[in-house]
Amino acid sequence: MAGKKEWLKGSFFKSFIKRLQMDEVTGLAAQLSYFFLLSLFPLLIFLFTLLAYLPFSQEDILNSVRTYAPADSMKIIEANLADVMEANGTLLSFSIIGTIWSASNGMNAIIKAFNHAYGVKESRTFFISRGMSILLTLAMIFVFIVVLLLPVFGKQIGLLLFAEIGQSDEFLAIWNQLRWAVSTCVFLIVFTSLYWIAPNIKLKCLTVLPGAIFATAGWCLVSFLFSFYVDKFANYSATYGSLGGIIVLMVWFYLSGLIIILGGEINALLSEKKNPDCE
Repeated sequence: MAGKKEWLKGSFFKSFIKRLQMDEVTGLAAQLSYFFLLSLFPLLIFLFTLLAYLPFSQEDILNSVRTYAPADSMKIIEANLADVMEANGTLLSFSIIGTIWSASNGMNAIIKAFNHAYGVKESRTFFISRGMSILLTLAMIFVFIVVLLLPVFGKQIGLLLFAEIGQSDEFLAIWNQLRWAVSTCVFLIVFTSLYWIAPNIKLKCLTVLPGAIFATAGWCLVSFLFSFYVDKFANYSATYGSLGGIIVLMVWFYLSGLIIILGGEINALLSEKKNPDCE
């Protein structure tokens, strides 16, 4: 306890680096990337089963993923999804339950990473903690659907309103910029909710905003830069052959997991600096 207080007294940056070493953040990010890979296809399959009830297509979903995912990874995702959906057709209710259970593995890993950041043990029962993972996964699916619906309905409503005053072209120019801002706000809400609800510790919503802001900006920036690097400079296929797309996907998941964990570590460090006597 005395040692902990000692390094908490130092600068934020030094304390942050110390935490990263103590908590083995890179190892946790590697674990998250594994569970993200396990969760990706069940999550997309479940979304595809909802298409009959939603006003958009498979291509709309893939375009949203394509915005952030590296091109090589998208080839793997699209090819495997096509095979799975062609083989399974429509999923039965039991299959959907199993799919959601599999998709929640990634969220369950995030909860464990956040508990590790705050230095707390998971005191909730298996069913409660797993149920929370499933609910958070369903919430993320709902948010994803909202993100897809906003362009569909927002554009149509905007065109209808601006057509009355003869400014349709001006609206389209504004909308193309506005939808990026809306997506960023949605990501901020998602990360804020994760950092607030997931850890097994009582937190105030505003106290997790620093980590949520970092994760939102960091994830968007890292995804863009990594995609640019892979498309323009890297040639993973030359090194890994047919596995190149999977390696790119795993590296992207690793970077995403790292950003998410770093956001949790920032919030945990700020909490400890504010209340150094709390364990």
